Amino acid sequence: MRDIKSIVANNISELRLLNNMTQLELAEKLNYSDKTISKWERAESSPDISVLIDIASLFGVTLDYLAKEDHTEEDKLEEKSEKKRYNRKAIEYISESGCWIIAIFAFIITTLILKRVTFQFLYFIYTLPVVLIVKLVFNSIWFNPRHNYYIISALMWSILASIHITFLHFSVNVALIYLLGCAGQLVIVLCTFINKPKKLK
Repeated sequence: MRDIKSIVANNISELRLLNNMTQLELAEKLNYSDKTISKWERAESSPDISVLIDIASLFGVTLDYLAKEDHTEEDKLEEKSEKKRYNRKAIEYISESGCWIIAIFAFIITTLILKRVTFQFLYFIYTLPVVLIVKLVFNSIWFNPRHNYYIISALMWSILASIHITFLHFSVNVALIYLLGCAGQLVIVLCTFINKPKKLK
């Protein structure tokens, strides 16, 4: 029988691959470096018990599962894990699509009722920030929180663009508003360095 370190290493690797996750993605979720994950999977070192609990929780298994070499319900675990992952993605995409459907509906109604109005295109401009907010919420709850920095960055620029385009529609140029975006982007970049990945000694 293999030693416990090799068994845990193999189980971590299998669970990661089962969930279509790279070593870097797993590292980001656990707030460790991908090199540390690689060492765990090669059995060069082992995560401590608190990290094993996090790994078990992340993949929806027990600590006992991580320490066992033979799993009688491995196929069931794979089906459950994959189904859960795709269900969450489906919910996210449906919610985002709902935002665009509402925008299209508002565009049609406004065009039919207020025929002389020309601002209807702004519905689609404003929908983009709303969609990004929805994506941010779902990513924070179910997916990789470290990707929030990219989403927040896109959200900030989309809001600034929406404001700029709105003012342009009324013949007012507020292009200088993008200077706020530069300052905001700097803050976002600096925030990415706050939670640096942990490394095993």
